[in-house]
Amino acid sequence: MFNKPKFLSLLIFIILLGNVTPNYAQTASNQFIYGDLLPDAPELAARGNYAVGVQTLDLIHENQLDILNYGKGGDSLYNRPLKVEIWYPSETKEGSNEIISYEEVMGQNGAPSRPIIPFTFLGRATRDAKPAYSDSPFPLVIVSHGYTGSRYLMTYLTENLASKGYVVVAIDHTEATFRDAGGFQSTLLNRSLDDLFVLNEMARLGQDQSSFLNGLLDANNTALIGYSMGGYGAVNVAGGGYSPQAAQLFEGMTGGSKALLKRTVGNPEFEASIDPRIKVIVAFAPWGMQRGVWNAEGLAGIKIPSFFIAGSKDDISGYEDGTKAIYEGAVNAERFLLTFKEARHNTAPNPAPIESLNPDLNIDEYLRYADSVWDSRRMNNINQHFVSAFLGYYLKNKEEYKAYFHLDPDSVEKEWPGFKPRTTVGLELEHQSPRN
Repeated sequence: MFNKPKFLSLLIFIILLGNVTPNYAQTASNQFIYGDLLPDAPELAARGNYAVGVQTLDLIHENQLDILNYGKGGDSLYNRPLKVEIWYPSETKEGSNEIISYEEVMGQNGAPSRPIIPFTFLGRATRDAKPAYSDSPFPLVIVSHGYTGSRYLMTYLTENLASKGYVVVAIDHTEATFRDAGGFQSTLLNRSLDDLFVLNEMARLGQDQSSFLNGLLDANNTALIGYSMGGYGAVNVAGGGYSPQAAQLFEGMTGGSKALLKRTVGNPEFEASIDPRIKVIVAFAPWGMQRGVWNAEGLAGIKIPSFFIAGSKDDISGYEDGTKAIYEGAVNAERFLLTFKEARHNTAPNPAPIESLNPDLNIDEYLRYADSVWDSRRMNNINQHFVSAFLGYYLKNKEEYKAYFHLDPDSVEKEWPGFKPRTTVGLELEHQSPRN
């Protein structure tokens, strides 16, 4: 039977889609691409001087615990695949307009109401471009998505940082992406292990004469950026050992596995794993504090500069008892907290894809990206600004960048450096020095 309301909704969606997805040449001049600047974008949101190249690599982390099949018999180890996307400073190809199409999906593996739906979106990079080498290797930035997510979740930031002279590698965390989401215990165990493995692989490839990364990156000067479960992993990698309570919960969830004990506070193996090559972390809405993942002793183990970013109404990771509690508990670190007032959890992702506006889709496809109060494009620009300042100061020793995030105590009543007049409304930036 003809359904007139559904037909009209579909017709409107097709018209909208046709109006905002022109060909590449039109798109370059007419369409807002993720990461482009809004009129009120702060100063350091602008792209840098480098063209951007991008390549995909498939890595294998051998002999890892197969936690999703723990206790079911058979081989308890597997070779864990990790696909990564690498953005880097590149030489501009003749005739290149730096417009790229990324292949992504909506939906969630295993959710009947959210089938996997492929779509594409545009960025500003060139596939397999020739790297632009400098007198010294570029700092390394590792990016870790949430559960679920993908290596393409934050391209507005990964491309932006590469244009400013960083090699940026974003991980598809196996069993935690839209395409292959598995049991949550895999994310709890593997997130920090994946981060450290990728760091080691980037260090190896940076010395491999057969790799395009040879001589391009400095793994001894690394930042780790994580969102949600990526933030959970980043806090742990930075020295925030998990609590005994977290290890007990994991043991109950997995039918007796004690694997998370190796990442808990006070464990000698964990203490030995804290890697001095990681100089700073940026944690967007890190998950876990509400669930007792950290205690005071664990958070005191963070001793590197840390930048936390969250919405004050975060209903996934929590705010007062979530991200802000982590910020306040990391007493031995130089740390900062940027708050988007009234925002919920989605402070880090790209804007919602146009395809998610389809009224026939599950609303979660839209809510995976969007915020009900904030324009995601504005949040993206603000993130580009502050992350650029933070990494520029700590990884590139650009002293002038300190002023952009070391604000006066009464900065709420003043204009912020790099911001246009009247454009800091809704933002709060806090800073605390290390206790020791």
